[in-house]
Amino acid sequence: MTTDERFFPINGVHLATRLAGDPADPAILLIHGGGHSLLNWDEEFVRRLVDGGRYVVRYDGRDAGRSTVSPAGSPSHTLRDLAADAAALVPALGLDKAHLVGMSQGAAVAQLVALDCPQRVASVTLASSTPGGPGHFHDDLPRMSEELEQVFSAEAAEPDWSDRDAVLDYLVEAERPFAAASRPFDVAAMRELSGRVLERSADIAAQLTNPFLLDPGEPWRHRLGQISAPTLVLHGTEDPLLPVEHGHALAAEIPGALFLAMPRTGHEVFPRDQWDTVVPAILDHTARH
Repeated sequence: MTTDERFFPINGVHLATRLAGDPADPAILLIHGGGHSLLNWDEEFVRRLVDGGRYVVRYDGRDAGRSTVSPAGSPSHTLRDLAADAAALVPALGLDKAHLVGMSQGAAVAQLVALDCPQRVASVTLASSTPGGPGHFHDDLPRMSEELEQVFSAEAAEPDWSDRDAVLDYLVEAERPFAAASRPFDVAAMRELSGRVLERSADIAAQLTNPFLLDPGEPWRHRLGQISAPTLVLHGTEDPLLPVEHGHALAAEIPGALFLAMPRTGHEVFPRDQWDTVVPAILDHTARH
């Protein structure tokens, strides 16, 4: 699979992208989660989408990978700015519309784009998400698991960002609590990915801190009924951060949305053993719309 890496000036910043497939095919815009970069979308996963006749665009959001970075601990943008970037990237790519596939914070971004810039959206796929996005408490939905609450309350010290091995350990252990408990955590694979993420990151400290300091803005759960884009909701049955009830609620509040559970999956980018289900579901969803 041939990929083309390009930079696009968007809303006063530069966004790094990787483009794969035929631009004449329906376009899928992959929007990664907080702390991640475009590398967290596996190459083989992307290839399967391309082989299914899709033009796949991955990009680094602000503070991620090779895109424009704010000082670590002081992001100069909000969650709404990330949504404006995603919406503006579509015409910058020469596209009228794109199929948005977002994971976690990326799914919140996709919700906002579908609400505020529907003319740019062909369909939406929301993974590991919640109604109205991060930073908004929902007292009718279950909280994160007790185990994950303990992880957050422990407040692990940041590593020495100049120490490669320490940063790699930090990256691996940061992902472990979010993975499904029923599936062995692949330390070797996560460390290999983390090495590539680290080497490609302009500022790994900013990438791992700034996304979690963003102002989410006003809650928008009450607006979800206004989403007109065809929507597919994917959610892990073992998500410790946003239990699966969040996914069910999200699908119920978006008109006509479909829900697909991912067994043995936590709050994580689609595990390889789910691809035989997830890839056909995304291809079918984007083909019908």
